[in-house]
Amino acid sequence: MIDEGPAPEEVGARGDADPYRVAVVGSGPRGIAVLERLAARLAARPPARPVELHVLDAVEVGCGRIWRTDQPSWFMMNTVAGEVTMFSGPADGRRARPGHGPTLAQWWASVDPDCPGPDGYAPRALYGRYLRFVLDTVEAGLPASVALHRLRTEVVDLVPDHDGYLLATAGGTRVRADRVLLATGHPRPRLDTEQQRLADFAATRPGLRYLRGDSASDMPLGEIQPGETVGVVGLGLSFYDVMVALTIGRGGRFEPAGEGRLRFVPSGEEPVLVAGSRAGVPILARGRNQKTATHTYTPRVFTTDRVRELRRAGRIDLRADLIGLLETEMRLVYYATALRLRFGAEVAERFTEQAVAAAGDGPARDTTARLAAAFGVDDLPELDLHEWSRPLEGRWFADPELFHAELLDLIDADLRDAEAGTVDGPRKAACDVLRDTRQVLREAVDFAGLTPASHRFDLVEWFTPLASFLAAGPPLVRLRQVRALIECGVLRVLGPSVRFGTDPAAGRFAAWSPRVGGSRVLLDGVLDARIPQQCLWRDTAELTRRLHARGLLTSFVNTDGGTAFDTGGAAVTQAPYHPVGTDGQADPGIYVLGIPTEHTRWFTQVGSGRPGRWTAFTRDADAIAEDVLSGVASGTRHQTPAGAGEAR
Repeated sequence: MIDEGPAPEEVGARGDADPYRVAVVGSGPRGIAVLERLAARLAARPPARPVELHVLDAVEVGCGRIWRTDQPSWFMMNTVAGEVTMFSGPADGRRARPGHGPTLAQWWASVDPDCPGPDGYAPRALYGRYLRFVLDTVEAGLPASVALHRLRTEVVDLVPDHDGYLLATAGGTRVRADRVLLATGHPRPRLDTEQQRLADFAATRPGLRYLRGDSASDMPLGEIQPGETVGVVGLGLSFYDVMVALTIGRGGRFEPAGEGRLRFVPSGEEPVLVAGSRAGVPILARGRNQKTATHTYTPRVFTTDRVRELRRAGRIDLRADLIGLLETEMRLVYYATALRLRFGAEVAERFTEQAVAAAGDGPARDTTARLAAAFGVDDLPELDLHEWSRPLEGRWFADPELFHAELLDLIDADLRDAEAGTVDGPRKAACDVLRDTRQVLREAVDFAGLTPASHRFDLVEWFTPLASFLAAGPPLVRLRQVRALIECGVLRVLGPSVRFGTDPAAGRFAAWSPRVGGSRVLLDGVLDARIPQQCLWRDTAELTRRLHARGLLTSFVNTDGGTAFDTGGAAVTQAPYHPVGTDGQADPGIYVLGIPTEHTRWFTQVGSGRPGRWTAFTRDADAIAEDVLSGVASGTRHQTPAGAGEAR
């Protein structure tokens, strides 16, 4: 039960006029997207009764924690501004309003004369300003009978109350609502066993520090002293944020060094960064964008129809049933790109048609490489997803110097590939297929489409990191900066399969790569640069803990016969995504969207829509908006069947 406390303020208390109340908990991109669709629907059909929209966020109403507007400008997005929109329809020459408004690039150009254009990468703080602009536009476009209320406060509890819900906040305010959206975003889970071991070691030794994983803008990086040797766990996107914060953010600067390279000029305030990961290579750069904002890709082999056919036949094994199709799809683009550049578009299209026909009606042996050779391209490295994502697998190095020489060669090769672009560069064009076919893969894996073992070992532990490494990297300039930092000694990458441990005798942390001789180094601190993963039972947020303990939020368990995989993602129905409780029933007045449902659904960290036709991001928001507004006239709550799997 909600603790009544000493006469808390109550919003929407009984005895007021009887508006229909909607509470949106979390105002990052997912929450704003639902509000935009609510506003568009309300503007198109004004309600007969008053409606109140309550937007609650613990950090900054309108953009949330990750995109808050007071963070430093060096934290950048990894999607070009022209591909980002939070409006469900394009600007149409009239004022921005729900359903019609500018893309991030168009808005950026209107507020900043130095906007680099649609292929530029916006600072995250600037995207936060855009999100706030969208919320302001939503409010301005509401009918007179609809009011929007903003509350900067943490929601700490949610309980059924009569025919609706009562939300309690950390500040004592209580909000009554008929419908509630939970769009709470990235979690801050409890440390796992290994993380806790490192934290405990630091806690008992003055001067030693362990910084847990989080958004880099929320990490206490100021605690790291100049000249300290700091271990950095992970070489993904968050690594780049930490790297820039501890170099540019400390007053260092990058200068041109000729031939497209950079030179780092330190300020003297930087620590020495010692980084490592399983792959031993920083996540690869995004290719130079050559696609229009409304570009769409139509798969030829790895298609929705083919995936649905597989799913109708039973549970899917990702590696056995899907990866061959996906690699074939990527090879079509890989070789066709090279053929187009060498012999023209007509030759490339003839190759593609013959390659699609050769692929057959199912996961057949891929013959695209042999066919490409017959057309005149036989000099490209073979496309193999696993090899591309683990370029150092099986390699051993006698000393760090040999490893660094190999690493710099790999970085230089990726920079050349990235510069070639996402249309004219065979490798980056092929890797973009991983982005362009995400929705096809969702058709296969969402709501227990995979066997439990394939879900855990193939999707979560293997493919998702692989796809991020190849297709979700930072802007090209960030990898150039990595190279410069390695050359000047501010950054040292240890190698593959890195271990981070403790040295009690020395009173310090230690890190090493078992595949690089002489790589062991003592550390003054360890910084975890991995974004925490969704895990319901480890989430430290008070609201999540209470809802989980009460059985309203449950973990999605993928079961098949005698095997099961407890995913840690919130169990929800299919659209409009009602939470499934411990009794197996869905609560039709609550919706859970985005990262809290990761593993029940796949790749939910997408933070915007795309210009042109709706993606799943906007469709999800509209499905919830439609269901929310179905209660305005009826005032009823409808039972929705649970999705596949079990709740725990």
